[in-house]
Amino acid sequence: MAAVPESFAHYLAAWNERDVEKILGHLEVSLSDDVTFIDPAHQVSGIAAIEAMIREARGAMDADYAVTTAIDGHNRRYRYRWEVRRAGQPPIPGMDVTTVNAAGLIERIDGFFGDFPPANS
Repeated sequence: MAAVPESFAHYLAAWNERDVEKILGHLEVSLSDDVTFIDPAHQVSGIAAIEAMIREARGAMDADYAVTTAIDGHNRRYRYRWEVRRAGQPPIPGMDVTTVNAAGLIERIDGFFGDFPPANS
């Protein structure tokens, strides 16, 4: 398993930042300029677009974002499970597969919502 780049801590901090004016600072030290983010609800590129997406999410709901597993990786690719936690609501689970560049900055995030579907028997 590869060492987890420091950029992951800054990226998670951006999602949990209560002061929306500080989100960009977290992203500038965690994301490459040409970063791409794709999940079932979004497909955006660039730091400014990801900042706008996070600001929108922060404005829509008061939530905490938590990584719920160890971060497993090899060859600059990492996977981990996460949850969105809101008071009085069941957590929303998901998983990301993230790619970093040679400098350790995140260049691609592929997000999935929910648990894995059961295998057909």
